[in-house]
Amino acid sequence: MTVPTGRRERKKAATRRKIADTALRLFLERGYDAVGIRDVAAEADVAVTTLFSHFAAKEALVFEQDEDFEERLTRAVTDRAPDEPVVPALRREIHALVRHCTADGAAPVWRMIDGSPALRKYEESMRLRHAESVAAALVADPGMPQSATACRTLARFVIDAFSLARESADPQAAVDEVFAMIEAAWEAARPSRQA
Repeated sequence: MTVPTGRRERKKAATRRKIADTALRLFLERGYDAVGIRDVAAEADVAVTTLFSHFAAKEALVFEQDEDFEERLTRAVTDRAPDEPVVPALRREIHALVRHCTADGAAPVWRMIDGSPALRKYEESMRLRHAESVAAALVADPGMPQSATACRTLARFVIDAFSLARESADPQAAVDEVFAMIEAAWEAARPSRQA
């Protein structure tokens, strides 16, 4: 995540963090559906308009790091070394995200998400957006020999690898298992070189 440099940016980031932390605490204490936006704003001591200036919807409060995760996945493609293959770079980032999302204390949040149709729907739309961002980064890479369709497929598989791993008893092993298949499929999609 980009660290805010100016005082104003730091204050905005602190307010955003305070709102998200307050919302998550309230959701876990009382239940997601039992807490309204006004409850969160009052508890965080901010105006409802301030809350909405940081979060577009109630569901976004649960997925506070959404933009950071999307940026990290895209940067795994765009910021890798020129000679580094793309699949290992994405595997490394998915491993890091899975570690973060399966750390101690994450289970109650995922149970809340899994128990809420609104949060599951939001998560699905978020995953599709992340996949499109990764696909766009892949397609824009001038050294990418695979087709745009292959790039979009890889992006979807990478995002699905995160979801499958998160639900596994051994998340890190699941990432490796899924990425072995992704690597094979990616290589199969490479255009054959003719002599």
